[in-house]
Amino acid sequence: MKQMLLCCVLGLAFVAAPVRSEDKKEEKKDTAAMSEQKEVAVIKTSEGEMVAEFWSDVAPKTVANFKKLAKSGFYDGTAFHRVIKGFMIQGGDPLTKDESKQSRWGTGDPGYKIDAEFSKKSHTKGVLSMARSQDPNSAGSQFFICHGNPTFLDGQYTAFGKLIKGEDVLEKIATTKTLPGDRPEKRVNVESIKIVPADSVK
Repeated sequence: MKQMLLCCVLGLAFVAAPVRSEDKKEEKKDTAAMSEQKEVAVIKTSEGEMVAEFWSDVAPKTVANFKKLAKSGFYDGTAFHRVIKGFMIQGGDPLTKDESKQSRWGTGDPGYKIDAEFSKKSHTKGVLSMARSQDPNSAGSQFFICHGNPTFLDGQYTAFGKLIKGEDVLEKIATTKTLPGDRPEKRVNVESIKIVPADSVK
């Protein structure tokens, strides 16, 4: 009888072991996801500060690229060079650091392109998405923040995050006076984009 009970106990132990292993895997995934969610982008502009969360679940490579560029200071000193009220504000072009290169603003990149990561995330107000040319896989560093709800862009542009703070700043930039070519009359400077822990932002 004792032997039979021992076999039963051992049998239960072997059955339970894989479950515990799976639980650990799930815990690791949850921990990794929580860790990813803890980082946000603080976009400091001449018009105020915006904070954005990332959607690494649908655009992991895009988010990683944005974070890498931000951490290297790539975006510091650039400008929102294209503004269309009710549509979006566009920035991230390194050429905008140089006023003498205005004729080429909108064509700059980090020297490489990244593949598109289209998803079911919709382009609604406050969403961050990657700017590109006609080639779907031509995004590099330029991004835009939706001012209206341009849902016609869904599935065609890589949405990778959304503002969680600073919609008033977005409104201020998006409604600024513009010149022909959708260029702001007054420079809208991006002083810095910092990647920081979410709990450090109040």
